[in-house]
Amino acid sequence: MVFFTAVNVRKFVVRAARLAELVELGTLTPEAARFLEASVRAGLNILVTGGTQAGKTTLLNCLAAAIPGGERVISAEEVFEIRFPHPDWVALQTRQEGLEGTGEVRLRDLVKESLRMRPSRIIVGEVRAEECLDLLIALNAGVPGMCTLHANSAREALTKACTLPLLAGENISARFVVPTVAASVDLVVHLALDPSGVRRVSEVVAVPGRMEGDVIETETIFEWREGALRRGIGLPPRIERYERAGVDVVRLLREAR
Repeated sequence: MVFFTAVNVRKFVVRAARLAELVELGTLTPEAARFLEASVRAGLNILVTGGTQAGKTTLLNCLAAAIPGGERVISAEEVFEIRFPHPDWVALQTRQEGLEGTGEVRLRDLVKESLRMRPSRIIVGEVRAEECLDLLIALNAGVPGMCTLHANSAREALTKACTLPLLAGENISARFVVPTVAASVDLVVHLALDPSGVRRVSEVVAVPGRMEGDVIETETIFEWREGALRRGIGLPPRIERYERAGVDVVRLLREAR
């Protein structure tokens, strides 16, 4: 009898470490970069979405680099891909069970454990399953955070964020999850690959916390229009957080094209 073992080796290449470098690569505009950096400083909860190889982890790293140095950051991921300069950062990684069937450390366990480590911020490399529930509970408890999620649009990302927590158990219902997502997620930044293979931010959507039935309302901050990322008509939630961070976000967005 012959046994075969599949080994998947994934190499993450760092092409940008700051939002300004993403501007140089053409991933987003200077106006959008200034807004996203201000949003990170203000402590908004940001969901980075996109398809495979769209640049989600790279953007997450650049956003994390904008976190003020005085904050304590806890990250959790399956494979170490988050890399950003910060003086107080604890990186956690999952672990598969051993040959004896013990020793497994799931992403859910890391998210729960991170709350016991006095975090100022929580970063989850990628949300794929029921750990989305634990992250939402953490964000709803007042701990700012960021994560990535596979989706084809910002709207689909919110729908998926409302679906994944249902995998946590039969006692979790959409009546609880949907309002929690609306109250916990502040911004959705969606990336896409253009026909030439260039990674670009295609939309930045704000989640004001309102619902129409079971549908979460959104406001467009930036959108891909006429061949460029242009200013929408929406405003971000939690304006008071920008003010505490010393940012006049209304003026910042008014000056954006």
